[in-house]
Amino acid sequence: MKFPMKISGILLLVSALVLAVNASAKPDPVYTSFFSSLAAGGHDVVAYFMQYKSVKGKSKFSTDYLEAQWRFSTAENLAKFRSDPKKYAPQYGGYCAWAISQGYTAKGDPEYWRIVGGKLYLNYNEDIQNTWEADIPGFVKLAEKNWPMILGE
Repeated sequence: MKFPMKISGILLLVSALVLAVNASAKPDPVYTSFFSSLAAGGHDVVAYFMQYKSVKGKSKFSTDYLEAQWRFSTAENLAKFRSDPKKYAPQYGGYCAWAISQGYTAKGDPEYWRIVGGKLYLNYNEDIQNTWEADIPGFVKLAEKNWPMILGE
């Protein structure tokens, strides 16, 4: 499609601005997919601690925390989360713990998780989780150093 010179210039300028904003944008403190505001992919983060497995949450048991929607499988788990969300929320906002240790963000998959030292960590996939598990203390140390910089703090 051919645009008159003036419109082409405006489209080019708008495109450049969008790219500049995206390049400098900080990640949200909680990972959610592009088309959803669900934290942990809609999984019940309390269930990891109580049932030791990944359980999908239900919309009727949900709450907002850190600009994301958190879902739970039971009213009891919702109440536990509301009483102490920092205890149950995954580290690094649910981004992949290994990626954070490497200085960048990647989605955390709620099917690849571990509780270490009473904290929930998510990983991108099984291969990345295996890499992360080879030196969890070292990767956590790196991630703790990188996370504030990644957030732009």
